[in-house]
Amino acid sequence: MNNTEYIPIAALNQYAYCPHRCWRMFCADEFIDNQYTIEGTSLHERVHTLSDGNREDTWQIRAIYLKSEKYQLIGKSDLIELENGEWYPIEYKRGRKGEWENDELQVCAQALCLEEMTGKPVTTGYIYYAQSHQRQLVEISEELRHSAIATIKLVKNLLETGIMPIATYSKRCQGCSFYNQCLPQLPEKVRRYQEEI
Repeated sequence: MNNTEYIPIAALNQYAYCPHRCWRMFCADEFIDNQYTIEGTSLHERVHTLSDGNREDTWQIRAIYLKSEKYQLIGKSDLIELENGEWYPIEYKRGRKGEWENDELQVCAQALCLEEMTGKPVTTGYIYYAQSHQRQLVEISEELRHSAIATIKLVKNLLETGIMPIATYSKRCQGCSFYNQCLPQLPEKVRRYQEEI
């Protein structure tokens, strides 16, 4: 498994967005920038300065590693808060809320790690969207937990086998930095061309 027995938490987000993209990033070790990835990297460079401190009654710690032995997960958090004995993971994203649950899966994976590390249940988390300057509540429900655990298994299988998933075109492809490399519309265009001959 990709030089480590642990699954990067970020791989769950990428897999839920597009398995082919996840394969390129975590199996083929490829990465291509576009305007969206550069904006995201810039945001995380500001956020990922290790620090801790109080903000009113809330203790905040930034850029610490989270780990789960049970789920074989590891990753760096953007922000963890402790308020009234409750732990909350907060994931920073560059844009605004999307139509898919990939960001929520990443927050849930962080919650699973926090639960194991603190011995306390984590029932909520947040996604901070930089474009709107708003936090979105993420309920760490049983349904989201099951979805995250299922995605962990899929990512683990991908990393262990290294088998490349086929690139499938969807609306998500439009902003993807790998679009020109995976050409997800090519198979359909070739099929139509062959039918016309």
